Amino acid sequence: MTEIRTVILDTHKMFAEGITELMKGIDSVMLTVTAHFERGQALKSHIFNNEVDLLIMELCLPDMDGLKLIPELRKMDKGIKILVLSSYSDSKFVKKALQSGADGYICKTNSSHDLTEGIEQILHDRTYIGEGLYITPPANKARQGGKPFNGHATYKDRFLIQKRLTKREQEVLHLITEAKNNKEIASQLFISDQTVGVHRKNIMRKLGVKNTVNLIKFAIEHQLV
Repeated sequence: MTEIRTVILDTHKMFAEGITELMKGIDSVMLTVTAHFERGQALKSHIFNNEVDLLIMELCLPDMDGLKLIPELRKMDKGIKILVLSSYSDSKFVKKALQSGADGYICKTNSSHDLTEGIEQILHDRTYIGEGLYITPPANKARQGGKPFNGHATYKDRFLIQKRLTKREQEVLHLITEAKNNKEIASQLFISDQTVGVHRKNIMRKLGVKNTVNLIKFAIEHQLV
C-alpha cells in the first residue's frame, strides 16, 4: 500500500491533532501526516521543498486568503490533492474553492464519516462535497440568506455540478430524466435495483434536492441532460 504524505493547514493545533488521530483509523489508504502548519506562507515553503500527496486545509488563515492560496499551490504542484475542511458552509465558498482548484470541500460541522469518504474519493480522482453543502443554493431554497438561484446555469456551473457526480451517477441521472424506474435503469445498466436506489439517493444528496420531480427539474434547468 502506497504511503500518502499528508499535510494539515489549520490555525488550531488541537483540531489538527484530532484529524491526525482520525486518519489513523482509515484502513483503505496509508495516510501519514508529515507536517502541520498554521500559516499559508510556511506551507508554501514546505511544498516547494517537499513532496506532498494530500493537503487538508482551512480557508481562514492569519496571513493570507485561503481561496487565493489554492491556485498558487496548484501552480507549484499540479498533482497534489486538496481537501478544504473549513468553518464556512456558504455555497459561494464551496463554488469558489472548487473553481480555484480544490478537489473537495467539507465543513467542520460535517461528520467524521464525511471526512473519511472525502479523502478516499479525492484520492481516486473524484470531486467530493460534504453532506448539506452546495455549489449553488438549491432551486427551492436559498442558503445562508443568499439570493434564490434563478435556474440558469453557466458553463462553469454545469461543469462543476457534473464533476461532483461519478460517471455511473451521471448515467443514472440521464435515465431518471427519461422517467425510467429503478428496475428499468438496473436492467439497462446491468446493476441491481438496490444499487440504483443508492445512486439515486447519492445524486439527490449531492445536488441538494429531496425528490425525483425536483431532481429532474434541476437536471433540466442546469442542462445536465
